[in-house]
Amino acid sequence: MSMQSRLSSDVRQYLLITGNYWAFTLTDGALRMLVVLHFHALGYSPLQVALLFLFYEIFGVVTNLIGGWLGARIGLNRTMNIGLAMQVVALSMLIVPAAWLTVPWVMSAQALSGMAKDLNKMSAKSSIKLLVPGDRQGTLFRWVAALTGSKNALKGIGFFLGGALLTAVGFTQAVAIMAGALLLVWLASLVLLKRDLGKAQAKPKFREILSKSRAINLLSAARLFLFGARDVWFVVALPVFLSTSLGWDFWRIGGFMAAWIIGYGLVQSLAPYFTGRRSGRTPDGRVACLWAIGLTVVPAAMALLLARGYDAQTVLIAGLVVFGVLFAINSSLHSYLIVSYASEDGVSLDVGFYYMANALGRLIGTVLSGWVFQAAGIGACLMISAAFVAAAALISLALPRHRITTSTT
Repeated sequence: MSMQSRLSSDVRQYLLITGNYWAFTLTDGALRMLVVLHFHALGYSPLQVALLFLFYEIFGVVTNLIGGWLGARIGLNRTMNIGLAMQVVALSMLIVPAAWLTVPWVMSAQALSGMAKDLNKMSAKSSIKLLVPGDRQGTLFRWVAALTGSKNALKGIGFFLGGALLTAVGFTQAVAIMAGALLLVWLASLVLLKRDLGKAQAKPKFREILSKSRAINLLSAARLFLFGARDVWFVVALPVFLSTSLGWDFWRIGGFMAAWIIGYGLVQSLAPYFTGRRSGRTPDGRVACLWAIGLTVVPAAMALLLARGYDAQTVLIAGLVVFGVLFAINSSLHSYLIVSYASEDGVSLDVGFYYMANALGRLIGTVLSGWVFQAAGIGACLMISAAFVAAAALISLALPRHRITTSTT
């Protein structure tokens, strides 16, 4: 008997969903690095390159809001497969003559890729809720942490993959290879992924895309500020500062940020070991608040040290390590709580609404990162980051305290 046949149906579905998510994430990270490197080589400034991804974030907001409703109506297997297919199309749009790769064309491809990414992520996170019994919250936390952490680690690996492919075969061939590989994954998913996974018993109306749950609304608001706090200094301000003020070359910047994302993903996957597993308790709103308070100190301290004239390179590298560890645990806690709070019938409605707030936070952070850095420097970006995390901590105070069972089986 093969190993696969010995696995339960739920575990096989989890492995399929995770495999789909991994494959998509590799292409997502590699595509971002390919676009950054290629357009940087064409003479675009770091800020101009970052703005190529503006539609990626904007359409992510819309997709999460609508995608959750769509998943509840047609099933998460279909929304996941739609996301994979859209990414294949987005990649294929870039397999064109160089003269066609205008800024509007690339922004359109990135918009489609952003929609695909959030459909895929919403489907993957929602599906886990349906594969783990409601009384096994410890298992749910570990599965969510493993999926979330591995995704971010693979995104960092995707950065390296994009750079390696660009060096080895060039932009067009690199994109073609990724499109072909993801096409095979999509075809396998069409055959193997369980039908009707996540379809609500009653067809939700479009007006139901806004969550009616106070806990989910609060968590979504906290998530918006949490991810805005990261991107307000990480997305544009940090790489531009490393390049213009510290004289780092592009490969060093890309490698450093990729390594940070990989480490961040590994910490996310280990989050259950840091947040109460030894005490036999799964996290609640109080735990989320305490970890957010700890994170608030880091960007505030970094801004203060920079203002006092401490070595910028030392402050940023050391600060990023600490920020990355604490941010990863905060993010993993949120990812568990949304899956835990979500209603089992039509789970994607709640998860989609939450990730809409996540995408909106990234969008706000990305825009502020370029604007505030240009106007006032990286210290101001770090202070805004601290204020955003403080807002997330305050909101988390109102989250439920162990409203569900705390079994750790």
